[in-house]
Amino acid sequence: MTLPVWALRLSLALGLTATATFAQDLPDLAGREVVVVTENAYPPLQFLDATGAAVGWEYDAMAEIAKRLNITVTYENISWDAMIPAVSEGQFDMGMTGITIRDDRKDAVDFSDAYMRSEMLMMVRGDEARFNDAAGFAADPELLMAAQPGTTPFYVGVYEVLDGNEENARIVKFETFGAGLEALKAGDVDLVLSDSTAANGYVAGSDGALKIIGEPLGAEDFGFIFPKGSDLVAPMNAAIASMKADGTMDALNTKWFLEYKLGE
Repeated sequence: MTLPVWALRLSLALGLTATATFAQDLPDLAGREVVVVTENAYPPLQFLDATGAAVGWEYDAMAEIAKRLNITVTYENISWDAMIPAVSEGQFDMGMTGITIRDDRKDAVDFSDAYMRSEMLMMVRGDEARFNDAAGFAADPELLMAAQPGTTPFYVGVYEVLDGNEENARIVKFETFGAGLEALKAGDVDLVLSDSTAANGYVAGSDGALKIIGEPLGAEDFGFIFPKGSDLVAPMNAAIASMKADGTMDALNTKWFLEYKLGE
């Protein structure tokens, strides 16, 4: 839960001592270059703003991590379905795009400690009146859901909303989250599942074209990914811990989930 502004300010003030303590313990990576791959399609974690600049919660977090660990970060872009295999093969040092920490993915990549927890939400058009929860969607065989194969929303849709059949014809598969969302807006599908970070961001910026319905369908933890055995995991975990301790994570949450307005 995001702290109230007064509590956040107090946390930041009290966190000054913690910052100094953690700074002494954090490793100095001597300007090491770290290549981070992302999708730029997951607001407010990372996306392109109205000017085309790549911005978001994760970019700000990485900028802070870079200062604390003394690393030089460069970015590359790749589609979601190619990201985990590419990082697993060592094409990049690290991946970020709101990636859910899951045991099956740990066979391919190493995860950092969780930097955020989010809930899975159901996103529909703003004028949707045919259903208002997961059971209502499942009961109408004419309704369609957009999803990216291999993602947490895909599996939640298959196993928690529908019948557990991954080839169910009611799931329309898209290569990117953004393509599925555009299909929802156009009326080609009727439901998109997303974690609360992205869902709340898109709804806030939709001017009423989108809304969230029903109850959350569970929670998930997000982490950065690395090639197996990467020596960056421990320093990253130390930086994440320091940012949680001194209030930096709360400040990022306030900036991107309360103050920032998509489309501005």
